[in-house]
Amino acid sequence: MRSSASRPLLKAALWDMDGTIVDTEPYWIEAERTLVEAHGGQWSHDQAMQLVGQSLVFSAGLLQEAGVAMERRDIIDTLTGHVVSQVRKSVPWRPGARELLDELYNAGVRCALVTMSEAPLAREIVASLPAPYFDFLVTGDTVSQGKPHPEAYLKAVELLQQQDPDLSHHHCVALEDSAPGVAAAVASGVVTVAIPHIVPLPHDPRRATWDTLEGRTVADLEELVALRHEFPDATFGLDAGSVARTTASPVRG
Repeated sequence: MRSSASRPLLKAALWDMDGTIVDTEPYWIEAERTLVEAHGGQWSHDQAMQLVGQSLVFSAGLLQEAGVAMERRDIIDTLTGHVVSQVRKSVPWRPGARELLDELYNAGVRCALVTMSEAPLAREIVASLPAPYFDFLVTGDTVSQGKPHPEAYLKAVELLQQQDPDLSHHHCVALEDSAPGVAAAVASGVVTVAIPHIVPLPHDPRRATWDTLEGRTVADLEELVALRHEFPDATFGLDAGSVARTTASPVRG
């Protein structure tokens, strides 16, 4: 039996889905616009950007404000159904995501999906992957509070701990593309990597930022987790994943 000192510090990767693994945001925006226009309204680019990374319940509320005369549950089902139908035609993978998933899987690093999309869409995406990369899915319909609240990430860590009681949030890395998702991951205490996609992200020293997952490896994630263990108060630089080792305490979000 290996000593605790010899165990790898990186134990789990927690993956956002829309915008991080797959570029489904155009599908969502198309579904939103079609629904609003069917109810006599107009849907602008700025309105669509407000929904990126948000929970579907929140999004449905804004669509109601834009004139969609439907119950929130019906709006969610309509949007999800449209995106599922598009994904069945073509899965728009983000660069480097499948490669990093495969390397994590082969390295024995557990992965969980943490998405505000609901289970029907998440299952479609997972079924399109070549291997069972994910231990489990935390979806928007399994939490009471969506991103930017940390509930989804806290739930993922708790589920991981059921098989590994020694695991803590410091052993986990979250991969996110949106402001609500990054805020949720940071608030949960896990090491957070932002890969901005549709919407630029403001400066935040509490996370690392990568331009893309393409070319990224398990070793890159291990470096970030090791830094968190060695320097608990370190802040992360914004340049392609480099890390600024400082003594500034992270600001709570």
